[in-house]
Amino acid sequence: MHSNRSRYFLLALANVLYLGLFLSSSAETLLDDFLLTYTVFMTTDDLCQALLRQYPFTEDIIICSLTYCTYCAKNHQGKEDDSDVSCRKRKVLHLVSQWTSLYKDWLHEDEHLKQFLKTIYRNVLDDVYEYPVLEKDLKEFQKILGMHRRHTVDEYSPHRKNKTFFQQFSVKENWLQQRGTVNETEEIFCRVYITEHSYVSVKAQVSTSAQEILKIVAEKIQYPEEELALVTVSFSGEKHELQPNDLAISKSLESSSRMFVYRKDLTDSLSPFSENEELQQRSVRILGINTWDLALELTNFDWSLFNAIHEQELIYFTFSRQGSAENTENLSLLLQRCNEVQLWVATEILLCSQLCKRVQLVKKFIKIAAHCKAQRNLNSFFAIVMGLNTASVSRLSQTWEKIPGKFKKLFTELESLTDPSLNHKAYRDAFKKMKSPKIPFMPLLLKDVTFIHEGNKTFLDNLVNFEKLHMIADTVRSLRHCRNNQFGNEVPSKEHHELKPYVHHLHVIDNQQALFELSHRIEPRV
Repeated sequence: MHSNRSRYFLLALANVLYLGLFLSSSAETLLDDFLLTYTVFMTTDDLCQALLRQYPFTEDIIICSLTYCTYCAKNHQGKEDDSDVSCRKRKVLHLVSQWTSLYKDWLHEDEHLKQFLKTIYRNVLDDVYEYPVLEKDLKEFQKILGMHRRHTVDEYSPHRKNKTFFQQFSVKENWLQQRGTVNETEEIFCRVYITEHSYVSVKAQVSTSAQEILKIVAEKIQYPEEELALVTVSFSGEKHELQPNDLAISKSLESSSRMFVYRKDLTDSLSPFSENEELQQRSVRILGINTWDLALELTNFDWSLFNAIHEQELIYFTFSRQGSAENTENLSLLLQRCNEVQLWVATEILLCSQLCKRVQLVKKFIKIAAHCKAQRNLNSFFAIVMGLNTASVSRLSQTWEKIPGKFKKLFTELESLTDPSLNHKAYRDAFKKMKSPKIPFMPLLLKDVTFIHEGNKTFLDNLVNFEKLHMIADTVRSLRHCRNNQFGNEVPSKEHHELKPYVHHLHVIDNQQALFELSHRIEPRV
């Protein structure tokens, strides 16, 4: 039944295109709504097949309501003139062009969809001599497919090709569009554990060697690289030492294991770090770094992650929680980064055993949070404030008592922006006033999409609830406003050659129990 509803909705949309309603901005918004959310109620295969059927326009369906997709059928009588036919063809091609422009590499990476685009291209190639007005559309498809005019009509004639079969992709059925395996040039976050609970976050390509990973971690923990070894440890406890030229990330992915840094001793045996050793060896380097520069590096890094997120990732994340993570990989990176910044704040403070330095650290993080807000990076801003409010940090009464009044006042003002009351009104009002470019607090944006999804039915009386889809699309489109302009990639005012690797490879303790133990160790309960 859903398949029929999807088919009729597409036919209705195609007829809207034919009637020329997309000349208005509201009609273009309707098209954008449809392209952003069609996977909620129909498969990509449905869309491909229906577009192929609609290119000659053998059927006519008229939309009777834009609020909900109700429609009535109309029999086609008489023969259309050439101008009507060419207009109809161009409207379908306009939809396909907008579709490919919106989805970009999401379509181009799938072989089945490539075949669909080539089939449409061959149809245009066959028609261009009869309808010269399609010449512009032909050039558009040549750009999309990376083709050149040297291709002949015979070469791409539909009669020379077998019927194309399309793989079914449906969000509502948790069948996700496969973007292929992770390639060697793709960057991902990996965790290199130093102790059982402590790791360094490394954003690197899958092709990065074990030696390169080891160099990053050695610099981070201030330990001689030649005295360290990179080891994969499986969940069953099996250990495998990686050689310098091994592809470290690929190896850990293949074996579904954790990567650890082990020490080498004089007998060439391997031994892990202990939590106490790590605590004793760690120094507080952050105190010597300019707070604005540090916030700026955090913002530049977050922007690179945020700018890579495709709008469709929010749709897939909300509607297909059991689906493949490959469709939400960029969004997942930013969410992981937010969590790691929060843990990083707590880790830095709780690994500082000296009270006076710990007070300086808290003051420094308050200033960094304020700078992130000034730089319109609300993702790191929220993460830092939440890190300072972590139970293991907020219980440090001796530390907070020594924080100067002006810093306490500033922190109270920053905290007010994270107040969840009235549906995060304080944050929403402040964020709305900020000019672009800006980085939103992504978990809240996802919460909004989820709230719309769970609070409204996708189908009403067997018809698509387009009002719900418009609300979702409108929320997702907010990413475009945030990315209207590019950040200037301002260079830190002072030379800190260690600043970028410090920010890019955060060292965190990912265990609340371990953080509480550190908290009680540096400030025992009275």
